[in-house]
Amino acid sequence: MRLHNTLTHQVEEFNPINEQMVRIYSCGPTVYEHAHIGNLSAYIFADTLHRVLEFNNYDVHHVMNYTDVDDKTIKRSQTIDKPPLEALRQLTDKYIDLFLNDMALIGNDAAVLDFQRATDHINDMQALITRLYNGGFAYLADDGVYFSIEAYQKAGKTYGQLLKITADNTSNQRIQNDEYDKASVHDFALWKKSKPSEPAWSFKIGDASIDGRPGWHIECSAMSETSLEIPFDIHTGGVDLIFPHHENEIAQSTALLSQPTMAKWFIHNEHVLIEGKKMAKSASNFYTLQDVISKKFDPMAFRLLILQAHYRSQVHFSWELLKASQNRLTSFRQWADLRFQTFKSAELAKFYEQSFKEIDEQLSDDLKTPTALAIINRMIDSVEELGIDTESITKAIKLIDSLFGLKLGQNDDINEKQKEVIIKRQTARETQDWLIADKLRKELLEEGVVVRDTAQGTVWSRVYS
Repeated sequence: MRLHNTLTHQVEEFNPINEQMVRIYSCGPTVYEHAHIGNLSAYIFADTLHRVLEFNNYDVHHVMNYTDVDDKTIKRSQTIDKPPLEALRQLTDKYIDLFLNDMALIGNDAAVLDFQRATDHINDMQALITRLYNGGFAYLADDGVYFSIEAYQKAGKTYGQLLKITADNTSNQRIQNDEYDKASVHDFALWKKSKPSEPAWSFKIGDASIDGRPGWHIECSAMSETSLEIPFDIHTGGVDLIFPHHENEIAQSTALLSQPTMAKWFIHNEHVLIEGKKMAKSASNFYTLQDVISKKFDPMAFRLLILQAHYRSQVHFSWELLKASQNRLTSFRQWADLRFQTFKSAELAKFYEQSFKEIDEQLSDDLKTPTALAIINRMIDSVEELGIDTESITKAIKLIDSLFGLKLGQNDDINEKQKEVIIKRQTARETQDWLIADKLRKELLEEGVVVRDTAQGTVWSRVYS
């Protein structure tokens, strides 16, 4: 299996640290409101990576975090009339539940993820900050504790493993906000002194006692170290996290280590664009999954739209493109209905076996989902020429669902009454009673079942909106 590594900017043969167990850390949502569909694309990528690794016979320990304390969650929680910590918990609990609902709707398997809340790891963060301070990589300021990039570099460490850092984009200033100008390098907050009405945890470090809360970057360093140990195999996230977030994670996680590796692979997915611009809440040019549903689109059509582009390519979103994706999903589902009908074709079975190998080859080569989906389209189209083989189609659906999460196999068979109507229609056709045959066809259509006559016999599929 081959994967692109942001550390080397190359597609490399994937060899986990442990031969059988792959350890992954995925940056998860900041739970202060609905994730937008650009965020969700990163989780679809991480879910697909997990599926392909398991298909390649790896056991996977996959950690995803909830950022449930930062500038945004605190600001939003202050609208709740409760003590700061209670308000923060109430807010983030709500949006964690909504996030998990979104994950289910887009076909992600949240059950295989080891979710970690930042607020459950405050002690781990304080311990790591203390070690960095004692090691000379952190210093006290009037508003908190900061990581010293200068000390890190003077210790022979490389700040700029994921991208080139130059003197032109380096600043001696400190930056206290969780999000800041990504064109310039600053010392960043490890621990932030609390302001009035903000949630706070007690922290004694050096000769100081600082009631406050962690900075954003230290959260992921502590959670990944505690949950997976350093180094682990794969760190995922969107390309917008390369700098400063992931670069700062590397610095915090490796400053005290003799080796420079936090994760062997950093794998990043590209942005979702609207009218050529990155989808972002800060730019107010985003949609949520609720927007998708309100326009009568199936959330699984959005999943398919994301998979139709390679994860390292930008995805252009529009309602027209989503409509095309929904039409493609409909064709997949109608083909999947063939598994309930008894037909046999040696030619199709042979073609599908070869197609399964080709899908595996494409996904194992840096998750080439677009070409793998094109193979599925050929498999669907081949039914017209090679005939229907129920066993092969059933096997194909299981494979596709396990790798792509499209849930093509989730529908039940049609009911016995509808099957009886199909048989009656076949009898009517055999006796050339075309009026009855047409009447029964319309009766089935009213119940959402379409019948089609082929050389192998009558086949049916559901009507999908």
